[in-house]
Amino acid sequence: MNDRTIAYKILLKIEKDKAYSNLTLDTVLGKEEACSEPFVRALVYGVIERKITLDYILSEILSQPIKKLKPQVLTVLRMGVYQIKYMDKVPVSAAVNESVKLVKQQGFSFASGLVNSVLRKIADREINYPENENSPEYLSIKYSCPIDLVNKYIKDYGFENAVGILSTALETPPLNIRVNTLKISAEELIKVLQNEGVEASACDLKGALTVNTGNIFQTDCYKKGLFHVQDLASQICIAALDPKPYETVLDMCAAPGGKSFTIAEKMHNNGKVYSFDLYEHRLSLINSGAKRLGIDIVHTKISDASVFYNDMPLADKILCDVPCSGLGVIRRKPEIKYKDLGFIDKLTDLQYNIICSSSLYLKKGGRLVYSTCSLNKDENENVCNRFLETHKDFKLSDGSPVTLMPHTDKTDGFFFTVFTKE
Repeated sequence: MNDRTIAYKILLKIEKDKAYSNLTLDTVLGKEEACSEPFVRALVYGVIERKITLDYILSEILSQPIKKLKPQVLTVLRMGVYQIKYMDKVPVSAAVNESVKLVKQQGFSFASGLVNSVLRKIADREINYPENENSPEYLSIKYSCPIDLVNKYIKDYGFENAVGILSTALETPPLNIRVNTLKISAEELIKVLQNEGVEASACDLKGALTVNTGNIFQTDCYKKGLFHVQDLASQICIAALDPKPYETVLDMCAAPGGKSFTIAEKMHNNGKVYSFDLYEHRLSLINSGAKRLGIDIVHTKISDASVFYNDMPLADKILCDVPCSGLGVIRRKPEIKYKDLGFIDKLTDLQYNIICSSSLYLKKGGRLVYSTCSLNKDENENVCNRFLETHKDFKLSDGSPVTLMPHTDKTDGFFFTVFTKE
């Protein structure tokens, strides 16, 4: 299959199965050797990220409602529009001609004339956004985000922050790694990576690096366990947890394990880190990651974090990085923004139950961190306030809560609160 056919197949699967884009891409591309992976990824992510904008552009030209188009034809049209409007290195002629070929190859020759005509017209037109740049409607079309979510961002964080959140959601996220300080220093790792063709630079946070160029997963540094991938926001969160050597730390929702690894490294691989998850296959990710990094104080176990267990060890520190909507990591998983916001109501009860159950394992004077990768006050401040109202023996630590935003902090969208038990 050529690149556009691969992208087409992936987009249809994501649309049909409501699958995560990153997992689907990795699965399909792992089976396709003769393709340009960067082009396929850019096209797939681009179409998903800009879907509302693409459909708006198409609706300006089409004489029939978009909903009446067959999904296969609509997918080809979206791909064509995205190449024309957002991929500068793709000539318009190639975008149009390849789209016509693709729709024919997929058995929809009857639509080839429509695809050809519509894409040629779009190539000659500017995008005609709604007039009022300060309206939710304009932001929805401009940044390809459902209007309900646009209004939610505005309500929770104000108009300017909403624009910042929406605009960065269309950008490529940074790639951050955590130096495995059990084996190497940040300065040494930068030099060793450079020798392997990878350019990395230090972040303000000690032990954190940003990868600027190169494939880190093909390096000996990766195989030797000199680092693991972790966004800067998560690293800041673990710094706030402040794990110490010889402490007992519980990571209640640990998979795939990045936070457990950073905790263990900060503890100098001395003490005990208990990492829990609901599923065995997710725990295996933690075990294999810990082995690669040379960490042996991480102990994994199947556990439902929302349920209290009598045999759970008392802990000095507890991390509750709870299941969430993911509204802070849309640039990594763009399909998240198209979900009905109603599903968040069920999440907040789960999140509250997890922090309540987890708090019972904390020693007096201990520290508990509640965190999400969401920008949504219902999941964040509201859950924490509810917890404080029912747990008078807990109080907020200085500086809490913390909300990190992509456009201001150069991290994923992230929230955490530090509680101490009196």
